[in-house]
Amino acid sequence: MKKSFSSVVFSIAIVIAAYLLGDAIINRNNGQGNISVTGLGNANFTSDLIVWEGSFSNTNKQLKQAYNNLEKDKKIITEYLISKGITANEIVFKAVQSRKDNKSIYVNGKYAGDEFLGYVLTQSLQIDSKNVETVEKISREITELLNKGIEFYSQPPRYYYTKLADLKVEMISKATADARARAEKIADNSGGKLGDLISAKMGIFQITGQNSNESYSWGGAFNTSSKEKTASITMKLDYLSE
Repeated sequence: MKKSFSSVVFSIAIVIAAYLLGDAIINRNNGQGNISVTGLGNANFTSDLIVWEGSFSNTNKQLKQAYNNLEKDKKIITEYLISKGITANEIVFKAVQSRKDNKSIYVNGKYAGDEFLGYVLTQSLQIDSKNVETVEKISREITELLNKGIEFYSQPPRYYYTKLADLKVEMISKATADARARAEKIADNSGGKLGDLISAKMGIFQITGQNSNESYSWGGAFNTSSKEKTASITMKLDYLSE
């Protein structure tokens, strides 16, 4: 009985194996497979928005006088910037920061207390402008304020592009076309034919400075220090191969 049962099981196994083998041969003879390709889309562009920040300070032992002096400096700075081509609505002054400035006193090498030097008031400003070249020039010449008795601390300008969304759509189109051209070439070289698109996945969007040695980031690079930039994106496409 056991021998007969084993024979039946063995026979069924052979039938199933034969079916699976036959099916594998049919799929292989159909010549269907997948072609996976990655296309690149990039574009060079010039930033059309500049953001520039700076700050100025005033120190006085009288808090009220320190505020008055800071307001005078603020007026001079505003007049200077407007005379250079900046509009009043582009200048945004931020809240005043205040702190006490103390100096440690030591007698015979031992700490003997602090000496109050005055109140230090600091105010920063930010300029957002589409007049990129004008603001660039001002950021380089701002040391002229030293001649007016104002110590102005300037930060490097940051550059942005306001039409980034449109540019991204254009680049996705380029990357997709590039990927399809690669897929068609692969199919042609293998003697096959490119079939239907199975899936499409967009890669990381990257913005780097032109002619720079910046490296790409897994999270996406976003350069703000260069006026001239290069944007790039990848598209991974999977096609059926007939």
